[in-house]
Amino acid sequence: MKKRLYRFLIELTNKKGMSRALKKFAQSKLSKPLISSYIKTFHINTEEMLEDAGSFNSLHELFIRKLKNGARPLPADPNSLVSPVDGVIEEMGTISSDKQFIVKNKPYSLEEMIGRDEVTGRYLGGTYIIIYLSPKDYHRIHSPAHGTLEKQYSLGNASYPVNHIGLTYGKSPLTKNHRMISEFKHQFGSALLVKVGAMYINSIVILSDSKEWRQGEEIAYFSFGSTVILLFEKDTFLPAERLHPSLQVKMGEVLGSLTNRKS
Repeated sequence: MKKRLYRFLIELTNKKGMSRALKKFAQSKLSKPLISSYIKTFHINTEEMLEDAGSFNSLHELFIRKLKNGARPLPADPNSLVSPVDGVIEEMGTISSDKQFIVKNKPYSLEEMIGRDEVTGRYLGGTYIIIYLSPKDYHRIHSPAHGTLEKQYSLGNASYPVNHIGLTYGKSPLTKNHRMISEFKHQFGSALLVKVGAMYINSIVILSDSKEWRQGEEIAYFSFGSTVILLFEKDTFLPAERLHPSLQVKMGEVLGSLTNRKS
């Protein structure tokens, strides 16, 4: 009953008109008076921001804020893979042989999420990590490793919530929402970085058209809280022992090591 009620309410509010209105408000000067209370409510660290909070003219400018140089140090090990965003690990595990991965005890179709069967097969038996960005988090997305962008495309047009409640009771938001899929090649294989839009403000802005990714460089940003999903080919990634669902991570923190254990 709870699940049906939740889905019914979300369907009522998941409308383009509502999304446009909220996006327009967040990008307008009308939202500026909310910035101070927003920072206090969500305990946003203003010391690491590149610009003073008083210089922002809208909530949107706060959402896509930049950080000072050195605020997110990168590891020295060239084989390390770092978190591309600030957020919390919602789920992680192994992609099954029947092209599924599990989130909040619910199966998701990898093929449906990335939309290309010829790509799906390469990731069977590999690792997936799902990181949720809340509205309080730093919203810029960075390259998790050195590599070459092989392909990039978008799918979906829904904008369901992707927070803990949304993943628990929602109707497959990770495979229905607007998402930008980037496949990049690193020294030991290929990986997918899937950027998933969030409820209402369903915006993913690409910042670079370069094919060569350098670890830590900015590649995109979300206009509101959302989710990124990392997927790795089998035996090309070794997760750090400390990783677990509910762990808060920062952009630049080591998630594990790229490796070559293929037989």
